[in-house]
Amino acid sequence: MTQDGETFPPVDPVKVGLRGCCPRCGHGRLFDGFLKLKPRCSACGLDYAFADAGEGPAVFVMLIVGFLIIGMALWFDARFAPPVWLHALIWIPTAIILSLVLLKKMKGIMIALQYRNNASEGRLDRD
Repeated sequence: MTQDGETFPPVDPVKVGLRGCCPRCGHGRLFDGFLKLKPRCSACGLDYAFADAGEGPAVFVMLIVGFLIIGMALWFDARFAPPVWLHALIWIPTAIILSLVLLKKMKGIMIALQYRNNASEGRLDRD
């Protein structure tokens, strides 16, 4: 990151992650399709081989969507007392759509934060 700081001004990892842009320059696209990463940035040439978000975005999405959907479903049930089929008709598609929208955003944020903090796999130094 020190070499990049000299050439490229720092960008906000949350903003570029939400937009799906390059974590170094903030201009090139990060994704090639829905969740597949491009091999490199088209604007600055950053190789995305370092990027491994793992299961982190999925865990955050499950927690956020679960909290929102359960909270809204409980409020909706207490306020209107609808039948179970109506709950299923409303909350299952809502949960799926919200999960798909948030998954790409969270993956972009996680990759941008990984780049910003120079995160890598843990290693033991054996001399």
